[in-house]
Amino acid sequence: MPTADELTEAFLWSEYRVVAKTATVSLHANSYQVDPALVGRKVELVFSPFDLETVEVRYHDKSYGKALPHTISRHAHPKARPETAEPEPPPTGIDYLALTATAHHEQLRRDERIGYHALYGEDGEIPGQLSIDNLQPGADVGAEGEVSA
Repeated sequence: MPTADELTEAFLWSEYRVVAKTATVSLHANSYQVDPALVGRKVELVFSPFDLETVEVRYHDKSYGKALPHTISRHAHPKARPETAEPEPPPTGIDYLALTATAHHEQLRRDERIGYHALYGEDGEIPGQLSIDNLQPGADVGAEGEVSA
């Protein structure tokens, strides 16, 4: 299984250039400064076609580090196609947020509010609730709320 660095290396592009007397190389309208020891030598420039600001310099398969950008006028290789985003689908004209809000407000209008008065019986007590007034002295209250004498 290849490592991440090996995969990255597999997709890099390379081109050969001769280093000028000023220790610079030119690559696709960009100028880079390289190690002065490479003046007059044919070097390999290894780069990503999508990022011409980062260029590695190699001579006889030995890396001489990254070339320093001197003048950058083009940031990508001319043949490298930029990633294009998928076109946005045409608008449907349906406003889902407004539809949801309208449906919610309609539901609130139709629903009855909680009527707490309906919980109480005619005597003002909740049905099934024991009253302290109804307890007799000495009566035990069972688990079900039944009074036994």
